[in-house]
Amino acid sequence: MEEIPLKYKIALSLIPRIGDINARKLVSHIGSVEGIFHEPYRSLIKIPGIGSSLARYISDKSYLKTAEKEAEFVEKKKIRTFFYLDSDYPYRLKQCDDSPVLFYFTGNCNLNAPRILSIVGTRNATSRGREICDRIITGLAVDNPELVIVSGLAYGIDIAAHKSALANKLPTIGVLGHGFKALYPSVHRPVAASMLENGGLITDFRSDEKPERNNFIKRNRIIAGISDATLVVESAVEGGALITADIANSYNRDVFAVPGRIDDPWSGGCNNLIKRNKAALIENHEDIEYFLDWKPQKKNPPVQRVLFSDLDDDERKIIEMLNAEEELNIDQISRRCGLPVNRLSSVILQMELKGLLKCFPGNVYKLVR
Repeated sequence: MEEIPLKYKIALSLIPRIGDINARKLVSHIGSVEGIFHEPYRSLIKIPGIGSSLARYISDKSYLKTAEKEAEFVEKKKIRTFFYLDSDYPYRLKQCDDSPVLFYFTGNCNLNAPRILSIVGTRNATSRGREICDRIITGLAVDNPELVIVSGLAYGIDIAAHKSALANKLPTIGVLGHGFKALYPSVHRPVAASMLENGGLITDFRSDEKPERNNFIKRNRIIAGISDATLVVESAVEGGALITADIANSYNRDVFAVPGRIDDPWSGGCNNLIKRNKAALIENHEDIEYFLDWKPQKKNPPVQRVLFSDLDDDERKIIEMLNAEEELNIDQISRRCGLPVNRLSSVILQMELKGLLKCFPGNVYKLVR
């Protein structure tokens, strides 16, 4: 099959209002991606599902220049692109009718890994929700060392899932609601940097796209489609995580939910999913392995606990403070260590990944005993 120039792949994804389903129909009807941009207007309006307004957008060649600039950015930054006709396009996404015709990836991860689990939930995660999320991922890591954890790099359950995956040496992928020239929320930049070494970042938005609300709803189809199943850990009755769960159900993928108290506002969404048979009730990692029929894989060798002598001066200071105080928030640690918060955030992240610290609501940190 002849290689399709990158600028035409990008241009197809940039056509306003066409959508991923119509884009595929257009390529199928005309016979090639490049041919779309040479098709006359009078022919385009005759294609089913296109019509006059879409035909005008397609005939307007101005966005080809935008596509050329985007292709230059992608090549300069060594960003990988996955086009739906490419042989390496993730097979799970290929099964979804509305998966992106093109998306961008940076990092180091197999997007066709044997086992992929998406984890989503409220941005207002409780300490219970974070602990359950960590416990499930830690349990799964024991017999599933090649498991990939996918989430959205948002506050709450998302970032808890990414951090737990990194701490357990599992690759983890963040699906963004904007282009690669930004990172939202910016406070998660240190975590994102660690993910590039073991995991990665995905977006189907061009590089200068801003983090708009609708973009985050749109990206949910990738979170739901790229994995074998989606786990919801804490969600309000109208939580955004429920959108991802609904999409996963529409793809005939397994959906799991962690139940909570009937009077807990952050468990209402999960309880409703279970009550309406939209999700299977999950209490632990064994439940997930049972439903997905995941047999034990080859185990990683046990990880040696970090010795005090392996710590640098900043890490040693933090441990000494927390031994004395039991818990401190990030501002208190910053003042006592004399470290600016931006540098301290990176130090604390590494300590979390080493299994030395645990974060609690309010950016409060405690030692892992």
